[in-house]
Amino acid sequence: MKIFLAQQNYHIGNFESNTNKIIDAIRQAKQQGGDLIVFSELSVCGYAPMDFLEFDDFINKCYAAVDAIKQHADTIGVLIGAPAKNSIREGKDLFNAAFFMHQKEIKNIIHKTCLPTYDVFNENRYFEPAYEWHTINLKGKKIAVTICEDIWNLGDNPLYRICPMNELMKQQPDLMINLSASPFDYTHEEDRQATIKANVLKYKLPLFYCNAVGSQTEIVFDGGSLVFDAAANLCGQLPMFQEALAGYELKDDGSIDAAVIIKRSEEINDKELSPVVLEESLNIPHIHDAIILGIKDYFSKMGFTKAIIGSSGGIDSAVVLALACKALGAENVRAVLMPSQYSTGHSVNDAEQLSKNLNNPYDIIPIKNIYDSFLKELDPVFNNLPFGIAEENIQSRTRGNLLMAIANKFGYILLNTSNKSELATGYGTLYGDMAGGIGILGDCYKLQVYELAKYINRTHEIIPGNIITKAPSAELRPGQKDADSLPEYNVLDKILYQYIECTQGPNEIKAQGFDAALVDRVLRMVNINEYKRNQFCPIIRISPKAFGVGRRVPIVGKYLS
Repeated sequence: MKIFLAQQNYHIGNFESNTNKIIDAIRQAKQQGGDLIVFSELSVCGYAPMDFLEFDDFINKCYAAVDAIKQHADTIGVLIGAPAKNSIREGKDLFNAAFFMHQKEIKNIIHKTCLPTYDVFNENRYFEPAYEWHTINLKGKKIAVTICEDIWNLGDNPLYRICPMNELMKQQPDLMINLSASPFDYTHEEDRQATIKANVLKYKLPLFYCNAVGSQTEIVFDGGSLVFDAAANLCGQLPMFQEALAGYELKDDGSIDAAVIIKRSEEINDKELSPVVLEESLNIPHIHDAIILGIKDYFSKMGFTKAIIGSSGGIDSAVVLALACKALGAENVRAVLMPSQYSTGHSVNDAEQLSKNLNNPYDIIPIKNIYDSFLKELDPVFNNLPFGIAEENIQSRTRGNLLMAIANKFGYILLNTSNKSELATGYGTLYGDMAGGIGILGDCYKLQVYELAKYINRTHEIIPGNIITKAPSAELRPGQKDADSLPEYNVLDKILYQYIECTQGPNEIKAQGFDAALVDRVLRMVNINEYKRNQFCPIIRISPKAFGVGRRVPIVGKYLS
């Protein structure tokens, strides 16, 4: 049996595009003599459609797309993902389902059993879990079909009471197929491959795993679909962050021969190993590629073409500008340099040199006169009080106003440059440097931003060296440095990582050897600034615990040692 995996980038609710893409892959697989083609989870509508699933019209469009695709499932079996209606009154109205079509008929509808409701997932809000399990039949083979999370429960996961593969094994299947929409984070690829291999080792069956690729606002799906034979040998892996269509010949003895990949999008870049950052060995090239894909898809799927960014000569704006130019084309990214009387000459020169290196358009708009006019009008109210955070924030909000004015005038989308360290501690100005349509680095700690800069410069200097080596500063008052307000990043980021990603409490963090007073101070900054993050733009997710969709804590909660 020749089985094809279609690793595709879907657009949520764009039924015409998704359907055409699926039908085109079916056509290509048939031309190559395919017996079965597998698509990813909820491929018909895109993952995750969230509250669109509450609209009858949306579900009707899903069914119409399934009917259209069914007409092409004639000589080839087709497995696609789509919501399915629940005919039983009790429970949720929908199942997260896989439709198996052959001979222009829907032969089986398989329901997802394990519905994740943690981190970025909320499937219990919409779907009913499966309550029966059946294999499907094609060319004399019994196939056990599961959907994403179903294979993450090997019987030892306390989140779920049922292990669907254990139920399916009672019917003595010949192989396993999994339709997935498994998001990227820098820890997940290794875990995913280990989990899939563990299924093969447990059930002694070959497994074909088809993952989604592409970005849906914050969440990036990295592809990397996998094929294991019955002896748990990795027989094939589709590329990361790219669409691809590949066929594999499954032999009667459970061995697998790989067919040629017949469709593959252009690679983003070459892959290299990266240094250790924080507590994890992070693959900086994959983080880089995930952010590039996140920018590309956010713009293309929203119908945007041009971006604007405030370029300060600092590391964050430099990395965002370089990533945006790669994702969108340098001609489509406009940088605006807005020096004040507190900006150093080298910062302006560094920002200007960066745009020259990237060949993107840029403007220089000094803000001193605007800032002075604000102070003049506020003078009767401020009443000669000493310079402080109010004056600093006026500068930041002036820059935000200028950027949004240009964005509105010319149809740009403002790229936010705040990093995770800043967002965690509240080191940013609402309606100023926290403004933007999409957060590019909001899930990258400051140390990771430096690693990204080094990676961007891996073959030649794009980001001027001075930007990377100089001490970070907001430059909102004379001689200001980030270290005046924050602990050094090499300590701060480690504490933040333990608190946010590892969910370690204050006493647990202190027990690791961190200064007790510093831990209390950092955690207090994180907790009291939730109101700022609640007003922040969507953030491209690259970690296992991102602000926004992946982390939900109360704004008015109190949690300190």
